[in-house]
Amino acid sequence: MKRILLLFGVLSLMMTTFEANAQRRSGGGGNPADYNTALGVRLNPWLVGFTVKHFIKGPHAIEGLVTHYFNGNDEPTNVTFTGLYEYHWNVFGKSEWNMYAGGGAHLGLWRDWDWDNGRRYDKKTKAVAGLDGIFGVEYTFKKIPLNLSADLKPYFNFNGYNDFIGEQIGGVSARYAF
Repeated sequence: MKRILLLFGVLSLMMTTFEANAQRRSGGGGNPADYNTALGVRLNPWLVGFTVKHFIKGPHAIEGLVTHYFNGNDEPTNVTFTGLYEYHWNVFGKSEWNMYAGGGAHLGLWRDWDWDNGRRYDKKTKAVAGLDGIFGVEYTFKKIPLNLSADLKPYFNFNGYNDFIGEQIGGVSARYAF
């Protein structure tokens, strides 16, 4: 019974947000994407994480990412917190399509492994910091509050671990826009 009540509560909250979102969209917006905030997930074959994007004013947005990098086994090897500034502009002559570019910084806590006679052991956790760039394209549906994006996010670490730049550079995101 509790699960059914929770389900109806979540559905009613989503419908209320959807109706408010539809009313706001019909009145026009101040940013190219015509949404204020979007919350969702970011993925690539080696990363899984959360993303939140918020438009400050006009085409200017900030995005926060929290990602885990998986190295092929069951253990997550790091977590990275990233803050980005993004500038958006309309492309393809459709209001749903936008491109964006920008930059920011990240701070990560990465586990450092050491090997001895073929056995791996946990050496320590290191803090890494660096700079990020971002360039991508996004599509925001008009009738449902969904935003999809694909981007390239190259980065540079100040203190090592730059060998992961090829694996973690790209990503796709799906966000609930409200």
